[in-house]
Amino acid sequence: MIQDHRRATNGIRHHCARLPGAPLLAAWLVVLWGLVSFAAELPPLVRNAEQERIRVIAKAKATAVCIFARGGHGGGSGVLISPDGFALTNYHVVKPAGNYMKCGMDDGKLYDAVLVGLDPTGDVALIKLLGRTDFPHATLTDSNRVRSGDWCFAVGNPFLLATDFQPTVTYGIVSGIHRYQPPAGTLLEYTDCIQTDASINPGNSGGPLFNAAGELIGVNGRGSFEKRGRVNVGVGYAISSNQLRNFLGYLKSGRIVDHATLGATVATSDDGRVVVSNILDSSDAYRRGLRYGDEIVAFSGRTINTVNEFKNVLGIYPKGWSVPLEYRRDGQEFEVVVRLMGVHSRRELLRKIQGPTAEQPQPNPAPKKPAPNQPDAPKRQPLPAPQIPAPQKLPPEITTLVQPREGYANYFFNLENQKRIWAANVQHGDFSNTKGQWLFSGALKAGGEFQIALEDSRLLAQFPSGPALVDTTLDLDQQTDPEDSGGLLAALHLWRRLLTSGPDKFGEMFYLGTAPTPSQPGLFDVLVGTYDVIQETRFLFDTANGKLVGMEMALNDDIDRCDITFSDFNMYKGLQIPHKIEVRHGSQLFATLEVTNFEIKSPTVKKP
Repeated sequence: MIQDHRRATNGIRHHCARLPGAPLLAAWLVVLWGLVSFAAELPPLVRNAEQERIRVIAKAKATAVCIFARGGHGGGSGVLISPDGFALTNYHVVKPAGNYMKCGMDDGKLYDAVLVGLDPTGDVALIKLLGRTDFPHATLTDSNRVRSGDWCFAVGNPFLLATDFQPTVTYGIVSGIHRYQPPAGTLLEYTDCIQTDASINPGNSGGPLFNAAGELIGVNGRGSFEKRGRVNVGVGYAISSNQLRNFLGYLKSGRIVDHATLGATVATSDDGRVVVSNILDSSDAYRRGLRYGDEIVAFSGRTINTVNEFKNVLGIYPKGWSVPLEYRRDGQEFEVVVRLMGVHSRRELLRKIQGPTAEQPQPNPAPKKPAPNQPDAPKRQPLPAPQIPAPQKLPPEITTLVQPREGYANYFFNLENQKRIWAANVQHGDFSNTKGQWLFSGALKAGGEFQIALEDSRLLAQFPSGPALVDTTLDLDQQTDPEDSGGLLAALHLWRRLLTSGPDKFGEMFYLGTAPTPSQPGLFDVLVGTYDVIQETRFLFDTANGKLVGMEMALNDDIDRCDITFSDFNMYKGLQIPHKIEVRHGSQLFATLEVTNFEIKSPTVKKP
């Protein structure tokens, strides 16, 4: 083979010697021939790896979205995560666009899209592309498995170059994990994020970061540009896929969602331990026993050695989630589950996001001294977007998909989820015509018998500890019978009210999203209802079949929640009735009710 190569090379030189500019032309042809020959002799393993990389990138590239705001007010990138068009991007990308935008894909087509949900603190937004039910989409993987040195690639629309909707691909490695980037003059806070040297420039915001297998490990959104103005310097940050997954159910609710706080601050002690430096006595952590000076050992299953590690893991959870906490006091360790508080009040969050934000890609680097770790979108003039039709008002077919309401990014999606959940639950029994007296009886797992009667005006029960009564014509928030249950009878009253009246007539109600509960594994669809003066009731539905399987009721701020799990469903006149009811008050098990008899008596018709 070597002799054949030499003969061919000499032939090129001999032929080119007769042509004008012969020496230079011959030299270039020899180099080209050498490259072709070398490529032809590449080992199959190398060639196959190259082809596999090309295939993976092509498949991942098809899921990228180039976002263009109406009226040429900037844009950015996004990534599709479901065949029905849901796509993730950055909050600072969609804010100038409003509730409607145009999105290009590498199929060369332009799609309408509407805003779904917002996470302003985490710089995340969810949008929905319209027009297809078979969009190519990326798969979220476990970002905790990402390691420094892993190959990765970013796809996006840097400097809004994708006027033909063909996104840019940059390749690199993961150069850091579990990075914390504090707010830099904005609301945006990046916690537990992934650092990469794949080129992340203005306009890449909201675009996907993939691992070498083409799995989605994060959404790009921020870079350290202080050394070169607005030019990439090889330090970009992506919001981790695990944070995105935790917030996804909340974002699909159409709400403006908040991040979580423990209700306590931590600091490093003189001997290097992470200890509680302050704690609110109104926090669930305080109710679970956490106190000033306690050492934080682990949070949500991750060992905590530094304050930075604690901030990182806390920042990937939304308000209201329940997570495990391990702490140490005087050498003794405690394991509890705590419900996380919100970083902001509802009013405070809305006020912060209503301020001006012109955070968009810039055409030229700014030589002035920017703040360290500046977000991907400073307040400067935006880059003009491509000439894309941008109507001044929503098209008629889009109008029905956008419903403004205070506290929501798009209330339309909250209503749609309420309808979806209730339609699925009714498949297990329509209780709308069962407004008579509900009678339960059976045995307690711990011993003894019980009887419960539920009706509109009063709730009666008999337990081994004695009788219990709740008068529903009076305020419910102080009626906690039976004792130490957290208000079991009041909770069952609300359960019956929801089943018989439905979400529309229950009281004020909204779809929270998907969330865990301390008493059961997994995530549940959650409807939150407010009725009478009761602070909050969460109704938990199985995400697979829509069945109502639990509830959490908070009568008031002064006592722990009454947490109820329904299971062992049996049929009664076409209705599925739980024959096992587990009741917890805070972290304590109050009782497990094993129902042996159930009856619904028709309401008595009063004679005139």
